[in-house]
Amino acid sequence: MSGDDGDAPPAATRPLAGIRVLDLTNVLAGPYCSYQLMLMGAEVVKVEVPGRGDLARQLGPDPDLNTRLLGASFLAQNAGKQSVELDLKSPDGREAFENLVADADVLLENFRPGVMARLGYPWPVLRDRNPALVYCAISGFGQSGPMSQRPAYDQIVQGLSGMMSITGTPDTAPQRVGFPICDTVGGLTAAMAINAALLRRERTGHGSHLDVSMLEASLSAMGWAVSNYTISGVPPEPMGDQNATAAPSGTFHAADGPLNIAANRQEQFVTLCRLIERGDLIDDPRFAQREDRKLNREDLNAEINGALAKQSAEHWEDLLSGHGVPAARILTVPQAVELEQLRHRDFFTDLPLPDQPDRAVRVAGSGVLVDGLAQHPLERAPRLGEHSAGVEDAATRTARGAGR
Repeated sequence: MSGDDGDAPPAATRPLAGIRVLDLTNVLAGPYCSYQLMLMGAEVVKVEVPGRGDLARQLGPDPDLNTRLLGASFLAQNAGKQSVELDLKSPDGREAFENLVADADVLLENFRPGVMARLGYPWPVLRDRNPALVYCAISGFGQSGPMSQRPAYDQIVQGLSGMMSITGTPDTAPQRVGFPICDTVGGLTAAMAINAALLRRERTGHGSHLDVSMLEASLSAMGWAVSNYTISGVPPEPMGDQNATAAPSGTFHAADGPLNIAANRQEQFVTLCRLIERGDLIDDPRFAQREDRKLNREDLNAEINGALAKQSAEHWEDLLSGHGVPAARILTVPQAVELEQLRHRDFFTDLPLPDQPDRAVRVAGSGVLVDGLAQHPLERAPRLGEHSAGVEDAATRTARGAGR
């Protein structure tokens, strides 16, 4: 964890340095996308509704922060951005917005499809104002189709994608994944598409219209759960903490807590059996081959759990991992964020609260090192409208330059 940014690369050296993103998004999918772009060096100008801003400013477990429009959900995804308050229904707000569009490389929004058009800014109008603009719209189901106008939150998409139907056990499914995974996947998909469009623009000079569907992005990210059915006709089923593709692969129980083991390959299974002093399992006809182990999963798990009960989870994690068998304790979030691995990689950084500079909050990076350096925010999250004056000054200069 870094208390300052001495080891962070300056913005000018990051991959997206010089790219300006006009961010009209709220809550998570869009802000997560623009946060990733900011970490890679883009300048992100967040356009917020006057007086209340991004709804995420009021979301989080700390009521005091929510009241101050600095909710934890906002602080987590908006560090390093600028905030301007604009009323897109007022003449002054529209003029300022149009000036921002003319100077932007990317416009990102996650309104319900049709909102931008009703405001007078459909894609053809924006393209005319800035032919090189990359316009990215994130929505639950995409900009077209019979479901496009439905409201969608992360949990709605989790349910419609089939994700919830395979989360949990046969007795407890369907269950929601424990974090807003569809929002996150949608944001990552949008960030990837924006980067690709910017690369194409370098080659052609032309902007792009990107239509990101959280439902489609989520189905794409589900991988084998979808392809096993679409290709082989085998529908996935909820298996709780077990991996359907192999055994022993899932959650096991050491003397003091749970342990993940994924001995998916034959040589890993053999090594596991020897390390837990159960070499007899190697030639047991119930477990000798991969498919045998899957068919007799419950019996195998019981045998392994009996051996694991002799030592702690940390003991088995070190022993098994050290011999090439994937294994690790199952941590709580508070335990996970304190991992020495994350500290070594400088994943988190501490930033001051906008209205309380002596209080630091910890925010995550991107998980990517660029030229050996972690990419984390160089500035704290903005107060609502903190950078509005700069936009107004720029609009005035633009108007004067045009002789108005």
